[in-house]
Amino acid sequence: MKVLDLKCSHEHRFEGWFASTEEFESQLSRKLVACSVCSATDVSRMPSAPRLNLTSARGEAAPQPAAKPQAPAGGAPDAQALQAHALNFMRALIDKTENVGERFAEEARRIHYNEAPARNIRGITTPEDAHALLEEGIDVMPLPVPDALKEPLQ
Repeated sequence: MKVLDLKCSHEHRFEGWFASTEEFESQLSRKLVACSVCSATDVSRMPSAPRLNLTSARGEAAPQPAAKPQAPAGGAPDAQALQAHALNFMRALIDKTENVGERFAEEARRIHYNEAPARNIRGITTPEDAHALLEEGIDVMPLPVPDALKEPLQ
């Protein structure tokens, strides 16, 4: 199994696991490799050191690589850390909201007018319906969810 460091055209960095380098190249040419954040298929391979899991004949574990250095005090976090925080935030948000799908505008109104139990919801609506909800005093916020979080991982 090859673990490759990848980057999309929007500078999002992520890992891809492939049976071989040839399999990666094949999937890349067929636009099957997509960014886990924005779903862009314009992906390139980043330089990376090989990861080897070695053990000695006595069963001792191989030495572990040093921990990734942290941002200096007061310094800005790196792009990978920000991306990880954003994905964790999105996962938490998805876990704590009910997906009402295409019924979002209708259900938001029902909750606002106390016709349905108050709860956090998410779903899909048109920009026109979202604007109408805002005019009625119902708070809504567009939040694009990365494709990687829409379906459970296999």
